[in-house]
Amino acid sequence: MATLKTMMMALVAGSLAATAGGVAFAKTDGKAFDPAQFQQRIEKRVDKALSGTDATVDQKKQVADILAQTFKDMKPLHDQRVQNRKALAEAMQAPTVDPAKIEAIRAEQMKIADASSKRFSQGLTDAGKVLNQAQRQAFFKAWNARHEHHHTKRG
Repeated sequence: MATLKTMMMALVAGSLAATAGGVAFAKTDGKAFDPAQFQQRIEKRVDKALSGTDATVDQKKQVADILAQTFKDMKPLHDQRVQNRKALAEAMQAPTVDPAKIEAIRAEQMKIADASSKRFSQGLTDAGKVLNQAQRQAFFKAWNARHEHHHTKRG
């Protein structure tokens, strides 16, 4: 049974990974999305996060595949969030503010966030089953370090 600290660390790392993966998935620089390139990015991140561990090539591939599928499954949810943000902007710029409409958009955003969180948590759980405890700790430590570095640069 994992300790609360380990579970919280995994949850934080998972949310960071979801964000990173979502950005990687959504960012196309005006070009068509390339699934092969996306898979390569995920594999590179997983390989780097598991470097220095005894994780096998097969384990790294399994984790990368699980995370890639997780991000693919979450893509429609991301698209829905974007649409809801647009709807909220339109509602707030309307001649009159409709509180019921705004509340409906907010409630939908929360449903989407919950579905996204559940899907990502399941992906993390599946990926965690592939790795032993030391590998999981090294993976999340490396993943968190990258995220902290990224946010420190952005200020």
